[in-house]
Amino acid sequence: MTLPILAYGDPVLRKVGKDIDPDYPNLKALLDNMWETMYKANGVGLAAPQVGLPIRLFLVDTTPFAEDEELTTEEQKALDGFKKVFINAYIEEETGNNWSFNEGCLSIPDIREDVSRKDTITIRYQDENFNPQKETYDGLLARVIQHEYDHIEGILFTDKLSSLKKRLLKGRLSNISKGKIEVDYKMRFPALKKGR
Repeated sequence: MTLPILAYGDPVLRKVGKDIDPDYPNLKALLDNMWETMYKANGVGLAAPQVGLPIRLFLVDTTPFAEDEELTTEEQKALDGFKKVFINAYIEEETGNNWSFNEGCLSIPDIREDVSRKDTITIRYQDENFNPQKETYDGLLARVIQHEYDHIEGILFTDKLSSLKKRLLKGRLSNISKGKIEVDYKMRFPALKKGR
């Protein structure tokens, strides 16, 4: 089942997610629905707060990035088929150089901006079977994970922009929260009673 994605301005997007345990109700169905929702919206990641749940859960599938011809063969291999569920994730370390990359977000359609992030992360999390994991990622994999991780911390990529950029985007962000935007996937807008 495709879930509506919350638009910019919804208070759930600003909540720090809570840890969950294996008894979390209907977790398998939630994961299936989140995968379906992400693919229908042509995303490479989706976090639970984006579908209205303030919990520490996100998923990532970077396969679409593997087709980027500007990447090295090694980078393409790392991205191709990288599909994971992250539960109760905590980034332990962010290292390396800052680098900018053009990011977008399913909750903030039609806005893309260059965001600076550290190159390498070490993250501790549980997989969909609640097995503990600790892994280090770099490059685009790290960036996609950082972007989704920010969602479970109540942070949006627009928060990382300069104050000038934020002022320039203010009107467009306001329009998104009011539903004054064309999207080809289900969304729920905070300034409207019903999503579409």
